[in-house]
Amino acid sequence: MSIPPAGIPATSPIVVTGSTGGLGGRVARLLQDAGVPQRLLVRDPARAPEIAGAEVAVAEYSDGAALERALAGTRIVFMVSAAENADRLAEHRSFIDAARAAGVEHVVYTSFFGAAPDATFTLARDHVVTENLIREAGLGHTFLRDNLYTDFLPMLAGSDGVIRGPAGTGRVASVTRDDVAESAVRVLLDRMRSADAHADATYELTGPEALGLDEVAAIVTEARKRAGQGEAPVTYLDETLAEAYASRAGYDAPPWQLDAWVSTYTAIAAGELSRITADVEHLTGHPPRSLRDFLGLTGG
Repeated sequence: MSIPPAGIPATSPIVVTGSTGGLGGRVARLLQDAGVPQRLLVRDPARAPEIAGAEVAVAEYSDGAALERALAGTRIVFMVSAAENADRLAEHRSFIDAARAAGVEHVVYTSFFGAAPDATFTLARDHVVTENLIREAGLGHTFLRDNLYTDFLPMLAGSDGVIRGPAGTGRVASVTRDDVAESAVRVLLDRMRSADAHADATYELTGPEALGLDEVAAIVTEARKRAGQGEAPVTYLDETLAEAYASRAGYDAPPWQLDAWVSTYTAIAAGELSRITADVEHLTGHPPRSLRDFLGLTGG
């Protein structure tokens, strides 16, 4: 094991952000199982998960002073991207500035698959900006570029059982949150053991297959029937761009949010989410879970 920098104890906790959410909560519980000291950074301490031995620090991404205090004395941070909002990049900048000021050495950041300035999915453009901010801050880093969450696919269907969106015949190599969490924890544990582990690495986390939304609909239909949730099939309707914006107009969302929703589908249509990688298996030691695995349609 590498010798920690002066003034930072070998047992300094890993900071876990987003622990009140689906991904950060999974990471916190896995670190607990591994017996790793951690500090949960939350906005509301009443919502912090019950993790044995964990410290709880309160700060919002937009509050630089509170963040710097919360990050003091730590070497490694798991940074879950902020909730989608118009000020997300400003919040990320605030967090990164605070991490640098607090002396954090390494940030493991949850980015997005295919993050690039010209990515079709609008929020993927924000992620590449954040990646660059982390680099420019001089922080050691590992970027986990997650594909769309498999967990989210069944929820694409509306109350009428129709998945609507301009995805054409494109395919998506979605990944489960469990696989992302296990990948993240592997990186975090390795970083505790060695300052060279996963240094400046980027991993693209996908599932084992790329599915069209018609195939997603068929698999979700099978799962619902098996669970006794009715015989009506889930179907996929390939919308035009105009139809996609019109069908979402009733949510009264701001333009940037509508663009994000619609571009999720157009990114699939453009083929930007279809590539399959071996990074989950490389990090976790097991093959990634499929949609059928997630829905309990495989095995005994």
